[in-house]
Amino acid sequence: MQSVPGELSARIESAAGIDPQLRPATKPQFGHYQTNVALRLAKSAGRPPRQVAEELLAKLDLDDLCEPPEIAGPGFINLRVRSRVLAAIATKLAHDPLAGLEPVAQPKTVVIDYSSPNVAKQMHVGHLRTTIIGDCFTRLLRALGERVIPQNHVGDWGRQFGMLIEQIADERLDLDSLDLAGAEELYLRANRHLDADADFADRARARVVALQAGDPPTIAVWQRLIAISKAGFNQTYARLGVLLTDDDIAGESSYNDMLEPICRDLEDRGIAVVDDGALIVRVDGFDAPVILRNSAGGYGYDVTDVAALKHRVDDLRADRLIYVTDARQHEHFLKLFAVCRLAGYLPEGVAAEHVGYGMVLGADQRPFKTREGTAAHLDDLLDEAEQNAAPAVALAAIKYADLSNQLQKDYVFDPVRMTQTTGDTGPYLQYAHARVAQVLKRAGQVATDVTRLEEPAEQTVALALSRFPDVVEQVAATLQPHRLCGYLYELASAFSVFYENCPVLSSEGATRESRLALCQAVGNVMAKGLNLLGIEAPDRM
Repeated sequence: MQSVPGELSARIESAAGIDPQLRPATKPQFGHYQTNVALRLAKSAGRPPRQVAEELLAKLDLDDLCEPPEIAGPGFINLRVRSRVLAAIATKLAHDPLAGLEPVAQPKTVVIDYSSPNVAKQMHVGHLRTTIIGDCFTRLLRALGERVIPQNHVGDWGRQFGMLIEQIADERLDLDSLDLAGAEELYLRANRHLDADADFADRARARVVALQAGDPPTIAVWQRLIAISKAGFNQTYARLGVLLTDDDIAGESSYNDMLEPICRDLEDRGIAVVDDGALIVRVDGFDAPVILRNSAGGYGYDVTDVAALKHRVDDLRADRLIYVTDARQHEHFLKLFAVCRLAGYLPEGVAAEHVGYGMVLGADQRPFKTREGTAAHLDDLLDEAEQNAAPAVALAAIKYADLSNQLQKDYVFDPVRMTQTTGDTGPYLQYAHARVAQVLKRAGQVATDVTRLEEPAEQTVALALSRFPDVVEQVAATLQPHRLCGYLYELASAFSVFYENCPVLSSEGATRESRLALCQAVGNVMAKGLNLLGIEAPDRM
């Protein structure tokens, strides 16, 4: 079933021949929707807009959806959706929050790259946004029926493991006593040791060679570090309420065997060339090349990302690739996509998108850091938010603050403001859902159908409800979750006006039953919308 605004747009476009650019009416007296399509047609035809509007309306049959349209001002067309149509939609949403949301006709395989912490390091503020945003995309696209495969590109390979494993040997450290925080402290000690002791540095380099050669004792310690790190990551993921599991991990190490064949393939085909000892690919439009192998023979992030993309297309059969990282990495991913297109690893039929996000700022409007100047641990941010609210409310505050802004923009981490239950915040939306739940609980009966929408506040709520499927589809297509946040805030605000002006529990008969059903629809949509954002919808606050 197409949504009401979607159906209206389709019918007007069919008659007019151009997109009507249907918009919500600016004032209640103008109806529910407006279009300036007649003005645009009149301009190109050199005719009076009102005359064009009259001719257009004569072609249209909107009687099943709208009251008779009105022509206003110089030629705007105002549309008011019939109350019975809105009541029918609200009734469906009272029974199913996704009523009217059509699953995609041909589900695609969507691979989403997000979170990507590093082994032996706690997740920090830099991992907050990627994890929250990637989780939201996963929820949204799955709701539409897409096959979503998260990929947690964990940093589990590289030279740092030489110093880590050698430091463990020097300290004769019992790994059974180590957690992720302890592993990070170990990393810091090993790094200081590396800078201060040339002999240790030599041994660390030799240990890297042993790791790459598959030396069993070295591999065993490396695997223990990964296991310790996974346990720590999972604790944080549990606190964040995200869907990531160990099955979603595809660490850098998993692509080791692909690196040399890729380099050889690209060099053999003349796509990659040796320049000053390094194997590089020059990409049109970019100053810096993609470095596949450095002059010392080492492989870096560029070729690992090429291998990961190739795996996702060839083995996971991806139709759409989404990378969720810091906006400052945008050029890197544009070059990655260009190289893979050139190599044939990224076919034209596969979409590749980088969704960049801005930074989390402190009260000083600078990147959020500890007093020592280091990146703040993610768990510390959660702790700080929980000093101002219960865990579920604090988490709602953090996620909503993150997702309600345009992703590319920075935002200030302000726990006091974020956790307020008034204004445009996550806790306010939770409070709206809880208020609905309490009304339904006190009613002591199961809501059935919305049968009457006589008050303006009732109609406003029903009209807002009717837009939910459209909003979900738009957000899934554009990857802009702030649109869903804005919609939920609008719905919560409309419900607040309805609640204050239209008695529910004290009303009687058919009016009471209809208003209870309208409350049920609001509760369902609020709960589902919050779930798509990864936010809990409590029944009590």
